[in-house]
Amino acid sequence: MKRILLVLAAMAAFLLSGSQPVSAANQRYIVRTSGGLSNVLRFCGSANCQVQGALDGVIGHTYLVTSSNNLLAELLNPVLNLLESLLGIESVEPDTLLSIPVVPQQSGASALSDTAPVIYYGTLVWHGYVAQQAAQIINLQGAQLSFQVSGIGIVADIDTGVDPTHPALMPVLLPGYDFTRNQPGASEWLDVSGATSSGIPSTGSQDAQPVVVQQSTAAVLDQSTAAVLDGGPYSDFGHGTMTAGLIHLAAPTAKILPLKAFSANGTGYLSNIIAALYYAAQNNANVVNMSFDLTTSSTALSAAISYANQSGVVLVASAGNGSTSARVYPASLSPNVMGIASTSDSDVLSSFSNYGNADVWIAAPGENVMSTYPGGTYASSSGTSFSCPLVTGSVALLMDARSGVTQSNAAASLAHAQPLTASVNHGRLDVYQAVLSWLSSQ
Repeated sequence: MKRILLVLAAMAAFLLSGSQPVSAANQRYIVRTSGGLSNVLRFCGSANCQVQGALDGVIGHTYLVTSSNNLLAELLNPVLNLLESLLGIESVEPDTLLSIPVVPQQSGASALSDTAPVIYYGTLVWHGYVAQQAAQIINLQGAQLSFQVSGIGIVADIDTGVDPTHPALMPVLLPGYDFTRNQPGASEWLDVSGATSSGIPSTGSQDAQPVVVQQSTAAVLDQSTAAVLDGGPYSDFGHGTMTAGLIHLAAPTAKILPLKAFSANGTGYLSNIIAALYYAAQNNANVVNMSFDLTTSSTALSAAISYANQSGVVLVASAGNGSTSARVYPASLSPNVMGIASTSDSDVLSSFSNYGNADVWIAAPGENVMSTYPGGTYASSSGTSFSCPLVTGSVALLMDARSGVTQSNAAASLAHAQPLTASVNHGRLDVYQAVLSWLSSQ
């Protein structure tokens, strides 16, 4: 066998020696193997690639590699196909650069004007955040008060990061990890020129202004400045702080683990997401929020989803804003993931929301939803990205009501929803009915 491998390696090296680089920049690939690092190193020795590191922690089955050659095209070579098989290489796929779904344009939420301070489970927040229509529609307070639940466990949020100094979130935030920089911490502020991990230095005023976040528009705020930026490098700044804030709204005493896989411009590599999933599962997360979607399937992503499920993690993903029933991932990876659509405050499927049983398990309000925003303020936005964390936080409430929550029984409990149309499968989230169902099933 060793002699065969050496011969194949020599043949592969000869065949690749005449190939021309696609560009000066290295191409990125995700390689899965059953043989560990040594086999990937041997494979790269023949395929002219460089191993950048493992994406799955101590497991050692999934690696990021780079190559100055068009590696996928070269892999059509039958010699390399045989070499892959002998080395236990299970799959090679491009490390796609993904984008957070475009935020649909909606009119602003009236709740943003309700800035009266109130205490919400020990922290000072705006009244409009707690009392907003979305929370009333899903009967959130009814569930919290009736069953004396406020959320337990660790909820991981794979997104653009978070404002680690936001007063509403600070008590429940864990340090997290930044996969875009490969370092501890998950501050969104590091993407903003001139900012530190805790934000832009204040110039004196203590008034943080509310923001309406629209398509291709974000507001970068500190305690004294509101600078509206159109698109560019900050088009999705605040997205992660908003999704974290909606998890906190639903489950105010659950811990939140921010995992930064996307930059402020809304882009992030597939490898960042995969690494974040393994990190969440290996760092005691109980639930994972995924407010993003891919239009094509990924072998490595599916493997990471399966691993998280087998580790006892409940997975929730947004169904996408494409107004289509076409499959998106990971939302359509049922039964391992629950996909979440968006509805209006009138209990109608949002015009932008994806729909259909392939992508949607249930829906939740996702229009003009109000949440926390960097700079200690609040923002209003729309999209399935913001429906998703309301459901994710509700899973933490189920855990608080009774232990033993798994992907399957969480899905079964949440399916006790408000019936709407077949396009949203089981209906619109009703937190009270979900907790009641979970408690009644014992």
